[in-house]
Amino acid sequence: MPSDIFGTEALRDSVLASWRGSPTRFREDANAEEDLRLGGYRDRLLVELAQNASDAAGGEPGVLRLSVVDGELRAANTGVPLDAAGVTALASLRASTKNSGTIGQFGVGFAAVLAVTDAPRVVSTSGAVAFSAERTRAAVPESAESRGGDVPVLRLVWPSDETDVPEGFATEVRLPLKVDGAALLAEFADQAGDLLLALPGLRRIEVADAVWTREEADDDVVVLHGPDGSTRWILHRVSGELPASLVAGVETRPQWSICWAWPSDGVLTDEVLHAPTPTDERLSLPARLLATLPVEPSRRRVQPGLAVDAVLAEAAAHYPALVAKLPAVQRTALVPLPGFPLSEVDGVLRDGVLKALRTAEWLPLASGEWASPAKAKVLDAGSEELVELLEDVIPGLLDAELTLPEHAKALAALEVRRLTMRDVVDALAGLSGDPDWWRRLYAELDPIAEVDSTAREELGGLPVPLADGRTVTSPRGVLLLEADQETLDLLAGVDVSGLRIAHPDAAHRLLTRLGAVEAGPVELLDSEAIREAVHRSADEVDAGMDGHDLVRAVLRLVDRSGMRAGDRPWLAELVLPDASGDWRRADELVLPDSTLLDVLEPDAPIGVLDAKVAEAWPRSVLTAIGVIDGFTVVVDDDPTEPDHDLADEGYWWAASPEPPTRVVGIRDLDLVSRDAWPAALKMLAADPVTWRAVQEPDGYTGWWLSQYATLDGVPLCDWRLPTAESLAGLYDVVPDVGLPEHVLIAVGVRTELDVRGDDDVKDLLRRLGDPDREPADALVFTAHAALAEVAHLLDSGGITPPDRVRVLTGEAVPADDVVVLDQPWLLGVLPPAGVLAADGGADALAELLALPLASEEVVGVPTTEGDAVSWHELGAVRLACELLGVDLPVGSVVVHDELRVGVDGVEHEVVWWLADDVVHAVDTPEGLARALAWVSDRWADRHTFAALITDPTPVTLLG
Repeated sequence: MPSDIFGTEALRDSVLASWRGSPTRFREDANAEEDLRLGGYRDRLLVELAQNASDAAGGEPGVLRLSVVDGELRAANTGVPLDAAGVTALASLRASTKNSGTIGQFGVGFAAVLAVTDAPRVVSTSGAVAFSAERTRAAVPESAESRGGDVPVLRLVWPSDETDVPEGFATEVRLPLKVDGAALLAEFADQAGDLLLALPGLRRIEVADAVWTREEADDDVVVLHGPDGSTRWILHRVSGELPASLVAGVETRPQWSICWAWPSDGVLTDEVLHAPTPTDERLSLPARLLATLPVEPSRRRVQPGLAVDAVLAEAAAHYPALVAKLPAVQRTALVPLPGFPLSEVDGVLRDGVLKALRTAEWLPLASGEWASPAKAKVLDAGSEELVELLEDVIPGLLDAELTLPEHAKALAALEVRRLTMRDVVDALAGLSGDPDWWRRLYAELDPIAEVDSTAREELGGLPVPLADGRTVTSPRGVLLLEADQETLDLLAGVDVSGLRIAHPDAAHRLLTRLGAVEAGPVELLDSEAIREAVHRSADEVDAGMDGHDLVRAVLRLVDRSGMRAGDRPWLAELVLPDASGDWRRADELVLPDSTLLDVLEPDAPIGVLDAKVAEAWPRSVLTAIGVIDGFTVVVDDDPTEPDHDLADEGYWWAASPEPPTRVVGIRDLDLVSRDAWPAALKMLAADPVTWRAVQEPDGYTGWWLSQYATLDGVPLCDWRLPTAESLAGLYDVVPDVGLPEHVLIAVGVRTELDVRGDDDVKDLLRRLGDPDREPADALVFTAHAALAEVAHLLDSGGITPPDRVRVLTGEAVPADDVVVLDQPWLLGVLPPAGVLAADGGADALAELLALPLASEEVVGVPTTEGDAVSWHELGAVRLACELLGVDLPVGSVVVHDELRVGVDGVEHEVVWWLADDVVHAVDTPEGLARALAWVSDRWADRHTFAALITDPTPVTLLG
């Protein structure tokens, strides 16, 4: 019989007495232990064994050894041996011997052993005890049977005579296993390192042959060594005492302690709150929290209440102190990133931690000082050099390392203000400084602007130091000079307000990305300042200022740029001295030796350029700014209105059916002397540029020349070529002035009848009504057809009906008694001297000439009888149609031996007629042919029908 040094018999008797006195108490104890075994402590075996080992260690950190021997899990620990109070606690579900200086509230954690055994033993240097489900069932068989053999194991304790505690250890828990021992040790190995960090009362845990140790490197660092290496933990510890009002009912002691821990060698995953051993309260924080928090009996969850709230608030408030112990560039690793809280505790901690971090000064500034996130600023993009350049410009600017992408999410969670390039520009506003500093700043901003279109736009207001000492607020329009010294000297002598030239020491390609211009001669000319100076040159000369310096500077730039005439039309505004000493626009001056002077009117409003200026500069330079050396061509590929300073341009636009889409015109044609046109036309033809303008299809120049240029005082469009004999009688032959035919054609001398607009119609009507002209009948007929074709395009109010018209007899007669033939059969009763005709378009022609239609004036009815004959019965007609491939008309024709028609009481003999949609014809080839042609809509074939009806043979058709 083992010695009962711990008084286990009395404990058993007490328990058995309570069970006998109250069967309900047995069930309560059985249920309570079952709850702990299946619920609260089901997977906390190592945690509880380690907790007990830590509590037993005393003043010196202890050692916990875990091994499997003969099917038993053995957990040996150093420290204080087992005593009677400890045995009492082991056998109680509702008591604890842990004093206020140790961790934990209830002594029920030992129930965790029931997850792997039903016969645990505790062997200590002071004695040993044992628990057994089997012996408990034997002690209370009836009660055990009532529960199917399920009894509370840890209520009845027996003495044990075991004394073989491993050397160096004070106590060993021995658990005959119901589970796989190797798998259990593997689980313990996964938890060993975390438990050493959570339980400072332990310095070493051994699991089989593997060893984990805890090394206190200094006050803030713990190094955990294990089989897979070492992990360095940075710690921040703090402790305090809860107010008495928060302690009652939840804790037996007022003290609290907090330890924040961060593994500098790794990242935490699947983290939980440690109180101080692991709970089931999941956390998403980057650091581990080990705190003395009130927990539920199962030690899985915190016990909600004011005490928990107070300790969590303290933990959050001290979190920045842990962060501050890290190297500056690593600190953002401890910022909780946005996400859903993993538990209620996690949500409280995240909110509190972020609030504390935002107001604490722990972020490194570029200046070497520290700032809170609430007052800090970080560049959205940057480099170490850029931050260094801006640290004195932007207060609170964070270290360059924090501009890297890996810090972005953390800084966003802290609501650190991110500075865009627009913010940087705003900070630089009004700043002056060494041009070299600006160049270095531009060099750092350039890579950002190169890849980021938004940044380029925001940098548009970047200040730029100028060569004259000023600083402007945008690179746009600033010039980066690439000019020779002579040009620079000339510019220095010219007062050009608005000319913004960057300081040479500040020049950088970034400025060109942002709108500055690398200014060679062309770019200088195109600058707003030079353009404005040219524009104002006339006003400044009128105000008494000397314009020679500006002239020399502009001409120098034009010379160096290689510009040609027309490249910069605005240069024509530059005023130059003329031969009389006055100042005039460049495009109002002619070179002294220009051949153009030979063809202009003596009083033409064009001056002659000062001879000294003409001699000082190449001809190409002077013509490039608009000085006249010949006829000047104006080109506009996108015209909107007639505003090109071309003579009579508005009339040309009005005469065009559609607004012109391109203007190519020659200026000053209206200044040519009337008797100099032969020479002027030769000049135009000799110059390829002006000749192309003359030949432009439907162009202004050809139109103007045809209308206004004259030979012998007559406009060119009023002449015809000698070879254009079809126009004889209406137009006269152009005089021989030594111009080739292709030139005469191009400038408007006629080769054919061409009627396009109002002016052409008026001229043609005048010519047709001129009694002194004798045009051929065919020409008259063609002219009337042309008039009818364009009548609908004319300005109805712009054409005055003529007093005289050309009739079928070829005469020009008064228009009073003339009609326009619209129905051909009416010609049989009308006098030719009173009829005007065209091939179609009778209505339009009558309206144009304000003449009545013949059908409106003549109403005739056949007065002779005829026979209605089907067209199919007329053999000659049928054969003629077959030869021509024409379908015979449907219906019949009224055939007369003699056909008379009564008109206004007068009878007229005709060959055919149409009355009330009935066609009448004399029984002759001519009468039948006209009737057949009309009803078959082949009026143009009437003469062919007549010939074939006379002789319906292929010989007639083909002969």
